[in-house]
Amino acid sequence: MDLTFKYCFHPFPLKTHRPHSFFPPKPITAVTTTAVPATSRDPTSASDSLHAQTLKTLEWPSLCSLLSPFTSTPMGLHASLNSLVPIGNSLPQSRRLLSQTSDALRFLSEKSGPPSGLSAVEDVREVLEDAAASVVLKIADICSVRRALAAVRKVAEELTHEDGVAGTECVRYSSLVEILSDCDFRTDLEQKIGFCLDCNLSVILDEASEDLEIIRSERRKNAEKLDSLLKRVSAEVFRAGGIDRPLITERRSRMCVGVRATHKHLLPDGIVLDSSSSGATYFMEPSEAVELNNMEVRLSDAEKAEESAILSLLTFEIGQSEAKIKHMLDRVQELDIAFAKASYAQSVNGVPPELSSPASRDLPNEKSNNGLMLHIEGIQHPLLLESSRKSSTQISVHPGNSENSALRDGSSHDSDHRDFPVPIDINIGHGTRVVIISGPNTGGKTASMKTLGLASLMSKAGMYLPAKNSPQLPWFDHVLVDIGDHQSLEQNLSTFSGHVARLSEILERTTEESLVLIDEIGSGTDPAEGVALSSSILHYLKGRVCLAVVTTHYADLTLLKERDSRFENAAMEFSLETLQPTYRITWGNSGSSNALQIALSIGFDENIIQRARHWVERLRPERQREQKGLLYQSLLEERNRLETEAKEAASVHAEVMNRYKEIKNETERLENQKKAIMVKETELAQYEFKNAESQIRKTVDEFEELLINAEPDQINAFLRKFESAIGSIIEAYQPSELDMADRSEDAHDLNLGEQVRVKGLGNKLATVVEAPGDDDTILVQFGKVRVRINKGDATAITRSSGISNSGPSSSTRKDLRSKELPDLAEVERSNLNPSGLVFQTSRNTVDLRGRRVEEAAIELNLAIASAGGGSVLFVIHGMGTGAVKERVLAILRDHPRVLKHEQESPTNYGCTIAFIK
Repeated sequence: MDLTFKYCFHPFPLKTHRPHSFFPPKPITAVTTTAVPATSRDPTSASDSLHAQTLKTLEWPSLCSLLSPFTSTPMGLHASLNSLVPIGNSLPQSRRLLSQTSDALRFLSEKSGPPSGLSAVEDVREVLEDAAASVVLKIADICSVRRALAAVRKVAEELTHEDGVAGTECVRYSSLVEILSDCDFRTDLEQKIGFCLDCNLSVILDEASEDLEIIRSERRKNAEKLDSLLKRVSAEVFRAGGIDRPLITERRSRMCVGVRATHKHLLPDGIVLDSSSSGATYFMEPSEAVELNNMEVRLSDAEKAEESAILSLLTFEIGQSEAKIKHMLDRVQELDIAFAKASYAQSVNGVPPELSSPASRDLPNEKSNNGLMLHIEGIQHPLLLESSRKSSTQISVHPGNSENSALRDGSSHDSDHRDFPVPIDINIGHGTRVVIISGPNTGGKTASMKTLGLASLMSKAGMYLPAKNSPQLPWFDHVLVDIGDHQSLEQNLSTFSGHVARLSEILERTTEESLVLIDEIGSGTDPAEGVALSSSILHYLKGRVCLAVVTTHYADLTLLKERDSRFENAAMEFSLETLQPTYRITWGNSGSSNALQIALSIGFDENIIQRARHWVERLRPERQREQKGLLYQSLLEERNRLETEAKEAASVHAEVMNRYKEIKNETERLENQKKAIMVKETELAQYEFKNAESQIRKTVDEFEELLINAEPDQINAFLRKFESAIGSIIEAYQPSELDMADRSEDAHDLNLGEQVRVKGLGNKLATVVEAPGDDDTILVQFGKVRVRINKGDATAITRSSGISNSGPSSSTRKDLRSKELPDLAEVERSNLNPSGLVFQTSRNTVDLRGRRVEEAAIELNLAIASAGGGSVLFVIHGMGTGAVKERVLAILRDHPRVLKHEQESPTNYGCTIAFIK
C-alpha cells in the first residue's frame, strides 16, 4: 500500500502537507501588544515615581484588591490584585468608565448576575505566545483557545441580545457592548478547531483530514486481520498443549502469542520477541503475522505524523491570530472589571459621582449644589468601611434588587455600620483654591484628606462612592499628595528635608486641573520659619491648582482667609464635654489642637496638665528666647544620655553577633557532618544492594540450570531449596532487630533530658524538658525558647557512628555499626560571656548515656582535662538506674578543676553543667 498521502483539510483546503517544514517564514513586522487597557495610561503613569508614591500613600492598591472577590476571569483577578484597574486620563474617558459601571449594575439587577459566559473565559495568553513562537501546541492547549473564543462570543451575544432573541440589539448596555465592538471573535478558527478536535475526549477526529481518515480506516482493517490471525494461531497452540490458555499480547510494539518454551516447535517459523521472567514462556510472532505487524507499524507512524501535521497547522492558525485574541482578552478584562466595580457598588450601597470640568471651577452651573464646586455628603473611607464590614455581620446583597438599590444612602445598614467609619461631608465652594484644615491630634484630619484623594481616584476610575445622594466633584488630572514621613537615611534626608523635597516635586508638577493634598505643612522645623514657608507655598498654590487641601497646627495659617477669599478654613470637631474628637468636619471654622485636653483624656496626671497650662500662660514672646536656651541645654543633656545608651547597646549588639556567628558556624558544621554521614550511608546501601542483587542473580541462574535437566518429581524439591536460598539472602540484608528496636525507641520512647532533632526547627538540636503525655506531645527547649511539639516530629539522637567499608556477612548485620568516643579535641575552650549566657554546642557537650559506669568516669575525666580554663561543660548522663548520674556528680564534686556544677534547668534532671577553672 502506498502510504504517501496528500494532506488536506476539508472543508478548509491547505497548501502544505509536510509536518516537519510546516511553518512558512514570517515577515518582520511590528507587533503591538496591549498589556494594560488604554484608559489606564494616565499622564502620570506608574513609571512616574511621584504618581506611584501618590497611589501608594492613598492605598490605591488595597482599594483595587477589594474588587478581586467580584471578578469572574483570571485576567480581571490579576488586574485587581496588581492595581491595573483602568483610570481615565481625560474627563470623557472617566465618564465612559462610569457609564460602564452603571450599565453593568443595571445588567446585574435585571439578569441576576454577570454574563454566564464571562466566568468561562480562560487566560490563554501564554498559549498564544507559544503558538506565535512556533511551539507546536498540545490538544488541551488548542481546546483551551477554542473554549475561550466560544466563551467571549457567548458574552457578546448575552450583551447584544435581549431576552435571548437573536437579532434584537439591546441598547440598554451600549457602553458594555462598545467594549467588545472592535474585537474579532475568530469564529472561523473556533469552527476549525471544533472540526478537527473532540475537546471533550481530547482526541483528533478522523474527519480532520482525508489522509488521517484513510490511515485510520486502513489501520482498523489491518488490526482486524491481525487479531483474527493471532486468535486462530493461539487457539491451535492451546489445543496442542503449548499454553495453559490462549494468550495474545504485545511485545516490542508487535502483536504476538504466548507459547511454552518446551513447545516452541509449534511455531517453526515464528520469531521470539520476548520471554517471561522465569523463561518458561516465549512470546512469539507467527510468520503469517510478520507482514501484518509491519503494516501496523507503518500505519501507526503515518497516523502520528498526520496528527502532528494537524496540530502544527492549528498552532500556526492560532499564532497568526495572537494579536487579535490578546486584544479580545484585554477587552474582556476591562468588561470583567466593569462588572466587578458594579458588584462592589452593590455591596457598599455606592452612589455614582457627577464629574464636572475643572474649566468651570469659578462659575456655578445649573447642576451645582448650592454653588458648591465639590459636594460629597456622608462619604466613608472605603478601606475603613471594608474593615468594619469584615468585623461585623456581613450584609446580604441580592443581585435581583432594582438598580436603585445601589443608589440608596445606606439606610439599610445597621446603626453600628453607619457609625464606623464616621461619615464626613465635604463642601467646597466655587472660587475656593486652598482649604486649611485644623484641629486636634487623632481628630481625623489625615483620614479625611485621604478620603477626598481616594474619592477622586475612584471617580476617575468609574467607581461608585460609599456616600449619600449625588456626589459632585471636579475631574482632576493629577492627584498629588505629601502625607507621611519622607525621612531617608540613604538620601541623607531628615523628616523636614523629606517634606521639602516632596513639596518641590509637587510644585513642579501641578497644573490648573490638579488636586494637591499636604499633611502637616511646614512641620518639623522652627515654628516661625515653618509658618512663613507654609504661607508662601499656599499663596503659590492658590493661583496654580484647581484645589489644594492642607492640614496644620499653625493657627497663623487660618488667618489667611481674612485677607484672601480663595482660602477657606475647616476644623475637626472636638467635644469638650467628653474630651474626645468626633471625627466630623465643620466648614468655615478653625480649630485648636486641644493637646492638653487630649493628654488629660488619655490618663496624664492632672498636676502635669496644670503645670503645662501655667507654662502656656508664661510663654509670651518676650520670654521665648530664655525658654529656647533652657530647651537647648536640656536637649544637650538628653543627647549625651542617648549617646551613652547607644554605646552600651552597640557593645551588647556586638556580643550578641559574636554568639550568633558561633551558633551559625556550629550549625554549618553539623549540616556538613550530616551530609557526610548521608553520603556514607548511601554508599553502604548501594554496596549492599549490589551484593544482594549479585547473590540473587547467581542463585536464579543456578536454579534455571537445575531446572533444565530436572525430572518432574525433583521440581518441588528444587523450588523449596530455591526459596530457602533467597530467604537467607533477604534475611542477611535486613536491618537487625536491635536497630529496629533503637529506631522505635527513638520515635516513641523519648526520656526527660534527652536530646532530639525537631523537624519544625530545621532539624536543630533541642532537649526534652517534659516527658511525653497522653496527647502524644512533648515539651522541648531550644536555646531559651520552649515549645510543645508532636512526638512524631522529634527524632532521638543515637550514638551509632562509623560505617564498615566491607560487605555484610550472610549470617548477621548486628556488627555493622560500633560506638566511638567523641572527639575530645573539639571540646569548647571559650570563656563565659559577660552577660552570663551559656550556649550548648557539640564541642562543649559530653553524652554519657548508654555507657557503663567506669566508661563514663573515664570519658568525663578526659573531657574535664581537655577543657580550657573558664569554660563550661554540658554533661548528659540521663536518668536510667541513676548509677551513672551518681558517679558523674561525685566526680564533679571532688574534681579540683571543677569550680561548681549545677542542673541545666529545673525540669531537666538528665543534664548537669560543670564550670571549669
